[in-house]
Amino acid sequence: MDLTIESQKRPEGSKPKALRRSGRIPANLYGHKGTESIALTIDAKTVERLLKKGSVNNTLIDLKITDIPWQGKTLLREVQIHPAKRTPFHLSFFAVAGHGPTTVEVPLRFVGEAIGVKQEGGMLDTVFNQLQVSCEPENIPEAIEVDVSNMKVGDSLQIHQLSLPPGVTALAEPEQLVVSVLPSQGSAESESTDTETQS
Repeated sequence: MDLTIESQKRPEGSKPKALRRSGRIPANLYGHKGTESIALTIDAKTVERLLKKGSVNNTLIDLKITDIPWQGKTLLREVQIHPAKRTPFHLSFFAVAGHGPTTVEVPLRFVGEAIGVKQEGGMLDTVFNQLQVSCEPENIPEAIEVDVSNMKVGDSLQIHQLSLPPGVTALAEPEQLVVSVLPSQGSAESESTDTETQS
């Protein structure tokens, strides 16, 4: 998903609290020129729309700084949330052009209904819902689909068994468990009771 947002350079000496009161959210852009960073402000309503559609370390954002001017592809690297108001009060962006492959978090989308759940009464146990991957910025997938429809009770999927898009490499251990189908608690308890009875 690509989003385009506009920002302005933050006036020198401006106070973050005063900016927020005027409807602007402070932000920083890193990676556009070596170790330099640019202090920015973004309209609060723009930030609100951005956070509804995009997510940290996943969404490629076309950032325009209207008064320098500068424009380029960036990733939203950090969103600081006010602990009491639960509203964003600072954003950090990272310019990705010219940096080669970048590291992003991509959501896992589990599709299908496992045989072990539908026919055998088991439970689908998802170990995590996001996967850290490395890829070129233009190849960032919106999600990675994990088809669980053929999984039976006792089956599991590891990271190396996932079908990743071309040019996308998982950064976690290949043997790490992603999802499994567990027997229902009732059947597990009855099995242990049967074992105790036999012994």
